[in-house]
Amino acid sequence: MRVLGIDPGSRVTGYGVVSFSDRRVQYVASGLIRSKDTDFFSRLGEIHSGVEQVISELKPIVMAVEDVFVSRNPSSALKLGQARGVAVAAATSAKLPIFSYAPRLIKKNLAGTGNASKEQVAYMVKAVLRLPDVPLPDAADALAIALCHVNTCVSQA
Repeated sequence: MRVLGIDPGSRVTGYGVVSFSDRRVQYVASGLIRSKDTDFFSRLGEIHSGVEQVISELKPIVMAVEDVFVSRNPSSALKLGQARGVAVAAATSAKLPIFSYAPRLIKKNLAGTGNASKEQVAYMVKAVLRLPDVPLPDAADALAIALCHVNTCVSQA
């Protein structure tokens, strides 16, 4: 099973792909889709195209994405939701099943606590995947989302 994790953002969207077989999880790839345009709607188009390209190149069979949460700024949450929506639309066009996970669940699943810091999550991603370095923050979050999906599938089996 090859899982694409997506950490949506209106300027930077992280992606991470892991494979799981024979009860082993392995790192495949991770990176960032950076939106260069200043126009918000053009940035959404860049996210959509970037996710389509990742799917085309890395051939995941499922996508896991983080739920949108409202912190302090509803406008930011709305933009985040739109970025998430275009990523989901790209996966839907590729006929990938999509699973959504709450941020606290992802943190708890990987770091043991729903209040884990971004640094703790990134460290655990590095350790679980046996990476030489800690991935960039948005890529680490995307890998954590993919790992959460793998762990959820294994625990339900």
